[in-house]
Amino acid sequence: MGEGFTFRNVRVVVQAVADYLKRTFPDGPIAVVVNYDTRFLSEKFASEAARILSLNKIRALLTDRDAPSQAQAFQIIRRKAQGGINFTASFNPPEYNGLKFNVETGAPALPRVTDQIEKAVAALQEKPPPPAVYPREAFIEKIDLKADYLAFIQNKVDFDVIRRARLKIAVDLLFGTSREYLDGILADNGIPIEEIHGYVDPYFGGVIPSCTEENLRELRTVLKSKKCQMGIATDADGDRFGILDHKGNLVAHNIIISLLLDYLVRVRKLRGGVARSVATTHLVDRIARAHDLPLHKTPVGFKYLADLFLRREIVFGGEESACMAIKDHLPEKDGIFAGLLAAEMVAASGKSLVELQADLYARYGRREDGQKNVGLTPERARRLRNLIRNPPARLDGRRVVGVETIDGIKLDFDNDDWLLLRFSGTEPLIRCYAEADSHKEMERLMKRGLEKIA
Repeated sequence: MGEGFTFRNVRVVVQAVADYLKRTFPDGPIAVVVNYDTRFLSEKFASEAARILSLNKIRALLTDRDAPSQAQAFQIIRRKAQGGINFTASFNPPEYNGLKFNVETGAPALPRVTDQIEKAVAALQEKPPPPAVYPREAFIEKIDLKADYLAFIQNKVDFDVIRRARLKIAVDLLFGTSREYLDGILADNGIPIEEIHGYVDPYFGGVIPSCTEENLRELRTVLKSKKCQMGIATDADGDRFGILDHKGNLVAHNIIISLLLDYLVRVRKLRGGVARSVATTHLVDRIARAHDLPLHKTPVGFKYLADLFLRREIVFGGEESACMAIKDHLPEKDGIFAGLLAAEMVAASGKSLVELQADLYARYGRREDGQKNVGLTPERARRLRNLIRNPPARLDGRRVVGVETIDGIKLDFDNDDWLLLRFSGTEPLIRCYAEADSHKEMERLMKRGLEKIA
């Protein structure tokens, strides 16, 4: 913020969004839900966006406080708005900000939409819109997102089961938008909680507002000292989750995704297509095969899972970065719902997350996954592109049984082992992922993959 993310550029991008909406919905009227997270100046950026929209005679439904991304998505659907603008950098460091656009379905915009907006941005750079000093106030309306969203998820989670199990849950709101949402719905349903960081701090207590083991150290301390059975955390905009077991250890996102898929299929009897991104555990594949469910594979990015969800091709989609899509829910990531569903799973099973993970491995086999990043250089970029064009038939003595190039290059081996190399979509990095039945083999695959682009 202050460099690339400025009020001038906000005006340009919002005007580009307005131009796109006016072309897409020429007969009007047009309404846009405008939301923001808790970081520095997000509220001011949202207010400026509402002004720019009003000058375009677009109705700006401006949230009355910071709110989770999924609460905005629900409001887009409920009010039949034509889109949503959200000022958030999600789980990125406090000094960053971003502008996220959701389409009229409530889902994140696909490239076919964002490409059009980016072209409009480029055209406007030479002649940006003026500061919206005199907005058309009749086109700006303050709205509440919380009540409707909480009412929406109330009947999607079995709070009676959680209450009867006498679960005590540690909750870390990470100074983000989930305060009074996640803790509020648990408290309203009589679930005992120990809550931390439930207030606004634009600098997020000096940590990155992401649900990593390092950032959840305080939650672990509270969980252990207060003898809680599990911990739930959400990131800055509430769309991603972090789950701690009863020992205070962070359960890998891939494991939570797999546990919830297994629970939904075996216990809730969910049936239909299943999807995962190319970087997500093949435990999903094994569960799908075991229950005869169609499997879909997507590039990295929740928007691709949301697209399958909206086309009713899947009832569950998961991504290793703590993202899920579930039948009859929203076409947007929802860390609050995921955390609550994990609590229901623990309560219904009568087992700890440690025991549930052991059961999962006993049922489908153990998996070890890892990720490493390397800086993007012209030579590494050239080598990766060449590898995508000319994939090897073998790697370190192992036969490649499948090659996927929907996002970088993924080499599949027997026994569901795999290696993925891809360009990061957000940073100047190449990301390397691997998964195998043993940690040693996973590390070996990753090492050989990185050697290919060294």
